[in-house]
Amino acid sequence: MPVEKLPLKKQIAYACGMIGWSIMTNIVIVMLPYFYLPPSNSGLVPFVPQLLLFGVLNIMSIIAASGRLVDAFYDPFIASMSDKSNNSTGRRIPFMKWAIFPAVIFCALSFCPLVKAESIHNAIWLTVTLVGFFMGATTYIIPYNALLPELTDTAAEKVKLSSFQQVGFVIGIIIGALVNNFADLVQRFFHVVNRDSSVQYTIWGLCVFAGIIMLIPVLAIDERRYIVNKNPSHLHVLLAIRKTFSQRNFKYYLISDFSYYMALSIISSGLLFFVTVLLRLPESMGGLLMLTMVLGSLVFYPLINYISKKHGKKPMVLFSFALLSLIFAMIYFLGKFPVSSKVQVYTLVLCAAFPLASLGILPNAILAEIAEKDAAETGENREGMFFAVKFLFVKLGQTLGIALFAFLTVYGKDPGHDYGLRLNGVCGFLLCLIAFIFFTRFKEKK
Repeated sequence: MPVEKLPLKKQIAYACGMIGWSIMTNIVIVMLPYFYLPPSNSGLVPFVPQLLLFGVLNIMSIIAASGRLVDAFYDPFIASMSDKSNNSTGRRIPFMKWAIFPAVIFCALSFCPLVKAESIHNAIWLTVTLVGFFMGATTYIIPYNALLPELTDTAAEKVKLSSFQQVGFVIGIIIGALVNNFADLVQRFFHVVNRDSSVQYTIWGLCVFAGIIMLIPVLAIDERRYIVNKNPSHLHVLLAIRKTFSQRNFKYYLISDFSYYMALSIISSGLLFFVTVLLRLPESMGGLLMLTMVLGSLVFYPLINYISKKHGKKPMVLFSFALLSLIFAMIYFLGKFPVSSKVQVYTLVLCAAFPLASLGILPNAILAEIAEKDAAETGENREGMFFAVKFLFVKLGQTLGIALFAFLTVYGKDPGHDYGLRLNGVCGFLLCLIAFIFFTRFKEKK
């Protein structure tokens, strides 16, 4: 048990780490396809060619997937190193501290193409910088999430801290989605004529801000004060991975989480395209819509905490998957409903508020309970490995979501030629349905 209960101000400090990580991750998810393969009405210049490999995969899909191939080996390595650490200052914070600078630098460099035009050199450069960013982000987020079960004692405390964490995540989503709005201000107040440059300056500034925010939990939380009786794992990394996967509940959790994040990545990557191409609205609406959706989701946080205590987490997760699948199906018909474009899109984002809140809070709390139960049964504290495997699959889902979105743009991403964008709605519907089906197999402890 912890030596001391984590006070409220420390819980808020912990959530700040998620804000910074979320800002940079969502900048990559939201802006990367839009910046490098913009629609024809965006005012941006394409920086990578729309080349197809084997007539199937376009170059942006390959770039997005390449960084995650490194993650497939790197995530478990960092988790194992953190779980086995005997550092006198703690197992998690030292890794987080040294990860911030490379994450910030490589995220910023990912939006610095070498050639100011379509070029294969930009594709190679982007592959290198994304690998660097993913490695830096992984080194931070795996130990960070492993702290959650170590800083809490009860299921209610885990849900509460996970709620704070999710608030941080959605704040990062808002800031990441407002890149174009901030770029408008940069152009207006700093008299930057070139749109590409204004977007780059905005992203660089946000990356620095994110790095500063990520420092807060590193400086505020003393592991020695709030964590005790945590036995380092002595398992070899491959054996630790095998034992982690041996948990039946964890497998169903993992498949559902993977499908959900792949679907979420599709809608995040496509948001600006859906707004500007399907609905013919200005790109600045993207940030306002994300803000509306996130503020709407915050309203449901107390309700989600209450219902999860009373009726359990599984029913709420299943309901959220079902509702989200219907919302994705609506994307296919955007711009075709007999109401204004603004009514269509605001209806969509407000309907999405509850499932996004539920699926933001509950899965991490569920995983913390799985890891805690495993530690009680085995005597080995492998929280880092559980969260490493989870986030490996989260990032694989995010990457495949970006890759799928980028691939479908081949079938249309411009006004009047938008079939590829609409197909993303169909894919999101199927992915949420898969998540629902597998999570029905999850056995929740009463």
